[in-house]
Amino acid sequence: MGGDDFHKGVKQPSTKLDGSALRILIVHTRWNSEIVDPLVEGSIAALLDYGVKRENITVRDVPGAFELPSAALRLIRQSQGQSQNLLMGSPQVSSAMPFDAAICVGVLIKGSTMHFEYIADATSHGIMKVGLDTGVPVIFGVLTCLTEEQAMQRAGMGGHNHGADWGSAAVEMALLGL
Repeated sequence: MGGDDFHKGVKQPSTKLDGSALRILIVHTRWNSEIVDPLVEGSIAALLDYGVKRENITVRDVPGAFELPSAALRLIRQSQGQSQNLLMGSPQVSSAMPFDAAICVGVLIKGSTMHFEYIADATSHGIMKVGLDTGVPVIFGVLTCLTEEQAMQRAGMGGHNHGADWGSAAVEMALLGL
Protein backbone atom coordinates (compact mmCIF):
# COMPACT_ATOMS: atom_id res chain seq x y z
CA MET A 1 0.00 0.00 0.00
CA GLY A 2 2.21 2.86 -0.79
CA GLY A 3 4.02 4.07 -3.78
CA ASP A 4 2.91 6.28 -6.59
CA ASP A 5 0.24 3.93 -7.94
CA PHE A 6 -1.90 3.96 -4.79
CA HIS A 7 -5.03 6.10 -5.09
CA LYS A 8 -6.77 6.91 -1.86
CA GLY A 9 -10.51 7.30 -2.16
CA VAL A 10 -13.75 5.51 -2.90
CA LYS A 11 -13.71 2.60 -5.32
CA GLN A 12 -16.16 3.14 -8.18
CA PRO A 13 -19.41 1.12 -8.13
CA SER A 14 -19.18 -2.24 -9.90
CA THR A 15 -22.12 -1.42 -12.20
CA LYS A 16 -22.90 1.70 -14.24
CA LEU A 17 -25.43 3.83 -12.39
CA ASP A 18 -28.24 5.64 -14.24
CA GLY A 19 -29.12 8.93 -12.57
CA SER A 20 -31.40 10.16 -15.36
CA ALA A 21 -34.55 10.05 -13.22
CA LEU A 22 -32.99 11.62 -10.12
CA ARG A 23 -33.48 15.07 -8.61
CA ILE A 24 -30.47 16.26 -6.60
CA LEU A 25 -30.05 19.21 -4.23
CA ILE A 26 -26.68 20.88 -3.69
CA VAL A 27 -26.43 23.34 -0.80
CA HIS A 28 -23.08 25.12 -0.52
CA THR A 29 -21.45 27.83 1.53
CA ARG A 30 -20.39 31.25 0.32
CA TRP A 31 -17.58 31.21 2.89
CA ASN A 32 -14.30 30.19 1.20
CA SER A 33 -16.03 30.49 -2.18
CA GLU A 34 -12.77 30.34 -4.15
CA ILE A 35 -12.44 26.74 -2.91
CA VAL A 36 -16.13 25.84 -2.62
CA ASP A 37 -17.05 26.85 -6.18
CA PRO A 38 -14.76 24.26 -7.85
CA LEU A 39 -16.10 21.59 -5.46
CA VAL A 40 -19.67 22.42 -6.51
CA GLU A 41 -18.61 22.31 -10.17
CA GLY A 42 -16.99 18.91 -9.58
CA SER A 43 -20.19 17.61 -7.98
CA ILE A 44 -22.31 18.86 -10.87
CA ALA A 45 -19.94 17.37 -13.46
CA ALA A 46 -20.16 13.96 -11.78
CA LEU A 47 -23.96 14.16 -11.57
CA LEU A 48 -24.12 14.98 -15.29
CA ASP A 49 -21.74 12.08 -16.04
CA TYR A 50 -24.23 9.76 -14.31
CA GLY A 51 -27.06 11.09 -16.47
CA VAL A 52 -28.72 13.46 -13.98
CA LYS A 53 -30.44 16.15 -16.03
CA ARG A 54 -29.13 19.68 -15.43
CA GLU A 55 -32.70 20.89 -14.79
CA ASN A 56 -32.98 18.29 -12.00
CA ILE A 57 -30.00 19.72 -10.12
CA THR A 58 -30.96 22.49 -7.70
CA VAL A 59 -28.09 24.58 -6.32
CA ARG A 60 -28.62 26.88 -3.34
CA ASP A 61 -26.11 28.79 -1.22
CA VAL A 62 -25.92 29.73 2.44
CA PRO A 63 -23.50 31.96 4.36
CA GLY A 64 -21.43 29.30 6.13
CA ALA A 65 -21.08 25.66 7.11
CA PHE A 66 -23.16 26.01 10.28
CA GLU A 67 -26.18 26.89 8.10
CA LEU A 68 -25.86 23.86 5.79
CA PRO A 69 -27.94 21.38 7.84
CA SER A 70 -30.89 23.69 8.47
CA ALA A 71 -31.01 24.82 4.83
CA ALA A 72 -30.81 21.23 3.55
CA LEU A 73 -33.55 20.14 5.96
CA ARG A 74 -35.83 22.99 4.96
CA LEU A 75 -35.35 22.48 1.21
CA ILE A 76 -35.76 18.69 1.39
CA ARG A 77 -38.93 19.00 3.47
CA GLN A 78 -40.27 21.67 1.13
CA SER A 79 -39.73 19.35 -1.86
CA GLN A 80 -41.40 16.48 -0.03
CA GLY A 81 -44.38 18.68 0.81
CA GLN A 82 -44.72 19.85 -2.78
CA SER A 83 -44.70 16.27 -3.98
CA GLN A 84 -47.32 15.24 -1.41
CA ASN A 85 -49.58 18.16 -2.35
CA LEU A 86 -49.15 17.31 -6.02
CA LEU A 87 -50.32 13.76 -5.35
CA MET A 88 -53.36 15.12 -3.51
CA GLY A 89 -54.24 17.33 -6.49
CA SER A 90 -53.44 20.75 -5.06
CA PRO A 91 -53.30 23.12 -8.04
CA GLN A 92 -51.22 25.85 -6.33
CA VAL A 93 -48.13 23.72 -5.85
CA SER A 94 -45.23 23.49 -8.27
CA SER A 95 -44.78 20.21 -10.08
CA ALA A 96 -41.38 19.64 -8.48
CA MET A 97 -40.75 16.12 -7.29
CA PRO A 98 -38.92 15.47 -4.02
CA PHE A 99 -35.14 15.40 -3.92
CA ASP A 100 -33.63 11.93 -4.16
CA ALA A 101 -30.37 13.03 -2.51
CA ALA A 102 -28.61 16.15 -1.31
CA ILE A 103 -24.98 17.24 -1.16
CA CYS A 104 -23.83 19.77 1.45
CA VAL A 105 -20.61 21.48 0.32
CA GLY A 106 -18.34 23.69 2.37
CA VAL A 107 -14.77 24.23 3.51
CA LEU A 108 -13.57 24.66 7.07
CA ILE A 109 -9.95 25.66 7.64
CA LYS A 110 -8.48 25.40 11.12
CA GLY A 111 -7.53 28.67 12.71
CA SER A 112 -5.98 29.53 16.06
CA THR A 113 -9.18 29.18 18.14
CA MET A 114 -11.65 26.39 18.94
CA HIS A 115 -14.19 27.75 16.42
CA PHE A 116 -13.12 25.18 13.79
CA GLU A 117 -13.80 22.23 16.10
CA TYR A 118 -17.22 23.52 17.17
CA ILE A 119 -18.39 24.25 13.63
CA ALA A 120 -16.99 20.99 12.19
CA ASP A 121 -18.67 18.93 14.92
CA ALA A 122 -22.04 20.70 14.70
CA THR A 123 -22.07 20.64 10.90
CA SER A 124 -21.17 16.96 10.56
CA HIS A 125 -23.74 15.86 13.13
CA GLY A 126 -26.37 18.19 11.66
CA ILE A 127 -25.89 16.90 8.12
CA MET A 128 -26.14 13.28 9.29
CA LYS A 129 -29.31 14.10 11.24
CA VAL A 130 -30.96 15.66 8.18
CA GLY A 131 -30.46 12.44 6.25
CA LEU A 132 -31.76 10.28 9.08
CA ASP A 133 -34.75 12.54 9.79
CA THR A 134 -35.88 12.92 6.17
CA GLY A 135 -34.94 9.53 4.76
CA VAL A 136 -33.11 11.34 1.96
CA PRO A 137 -29.39 10.58 1.59
CA VAL A 138 -27.37 13.70 2.45
CA ILE A 139 -23.73 13.60 1.39
CA PHE A 140 -21.16 15.23 3.68
CA GLY A 141 -19.19 17.41 1.29
CA VAL A 142 -17.47 19.59 3.86
CA LEU A 143 -13.69 19.68 3.75
CA THR A 144 -12.14 20.05 7.21
CA CYS A 145 -8.55 21.06 6.51
CA LEU A 146 -5.62 22.27 8.54
CA THR A 147 -4.44 24.68 5.84
CA GLU A 148 -5.81 26.55 2.85
CA GLU A 149 -3.33 24.65 0.65
CA GLN A 150 -4.87 21.32 1.72
CA ALA A 151 -8.33 22.62 0.87
CA MET A 152 -7.24 23.92 -2.54
CA GLN A 153 -5.62 20.59 -3.41
CA ARG A 154 -8.81 18.70 -2.48
CA ALA A 155 -10.83 21.11 -4.63
CA GLY A 156 -8.89 20.06 -7.71
CA MET A 157 -6.25 22.80 -7.70
CA GLY A 158 -3.23 20.55 -7.98
CA GLY A 159 -5.04 17.40 -6.90
CA HIS A 160 -8.23 15.38 -7.16
CA ASN A 161 -11.52 17.31 -6.93
CA HIS A 162 -13.47 15.69 -4.09
CA GLY A 163 -16.68 17.27 -5.40
CA ALA A 164 -16.76 14.56 -8.08
CA ASP A 165 -16.76 11.89 -5.36
CA TRP A 166 -19.69 13.58 -3.63
CA GLY A 167 -21.70 13.71 -6.87
CA SER A 168 -21.03 10.03 -7.45
CA ALA A 169 -21.98 9.17 -3.86
CA ALA A 170 -25.25 11.10 -4.20
CA VAL A 171 -26.29 9.08 -7.25
CA GLU A 172 -25.27 5.79 -5.67
CA MET A 173 -27.10 6.48 -2.42
CA ALA A 174 -30.21 7.80 -4.19
CA LEU A 175 -30.42 4.58 -6.20
CA LEU A 176 -29.72 2.33 -3.21
CA GLY A 177 -33.38 1.79 -2.37
CA LEU A 178 -34.73 1.55 -5.92
